[in-house]
Amino acid sequence: MLKEHLDALKEKLIESAFLVEGMIERSIEGLTQENRGVLLKVIEHDEPKENELEIEIDEACIHLIACYQPQAKYLRTVLMVLKMNNDLERMGDEAVNISESALFLIERPQVKPLIDIPRMAEEAEQMLRDSLKSLMNDDTQLAKAVCERDDIVDGLRDQILRELITYMASDASVIERSIHLIRISRSLERIADLSTNICEDVIYMVEGTTIKHLYSSRRHDDKGPEIRGA
Repeated sequence: MLKEHLDALKEKLIESAFLVEGMIERSIEGLTQENRGVLLKVIEHDEPKENELEIEIDEACIHLIACYQPQAKYLRTVLMVLKMNNDLERMGDEAVNISESALFLIERPQVKPLIDIPRMAEEAEQMLRDSLKSLMNDDTQLAKAVCERDDIVDGLRDQILRELITYMASDASVIERSIHLIRISRSLERIADLSTNICEDVIYMVEGTTIKHLYSSRRHDDKGPEIRGA
């Protein structure tokens, strides 16, 4: 009975993850295609739905703990679902941040052609998709591979930041637009980091092994300059 409830809980988490994946895709699509309607859908329709799913999953986890008092791997699974649920909600928030900045940008001339941000988005989205595969299949090897790819997104973020700093230094009129582009790149970086968190949780859930300090310390050691208030 407990295993059946846990399977249903994981299915609900995967439903939430697919919704968040769609939010990220639509936020970038709205930016690159200058589609205001798509961006508003992320903000006005998708985010409230994701918030409802987060609450539903949290309540289901609490119910399982209270009613079944799971132990060992079962307890790890419930606790990791709680954590993953929070990470997915944060990814949804980042998709909203991207959409809000995109709404500002599509009404104004481009600072530069959008090349690196779509590349960064594609990599971050693939990391999220693979983190979901690792969750659905209890695939710890795939989860570890996703963690290794976080450096690719960090490198693209740094490249975007360096280039936009050059633009802002030479032309003050592009500063506000550049800050929104930096904000988008930081949101994509956070999505990649949160996908890595999910993979670390999958490894803990399946193997009972904690690797989060291995990858999180490496990520934090190599952060570029922080842009606040962007």
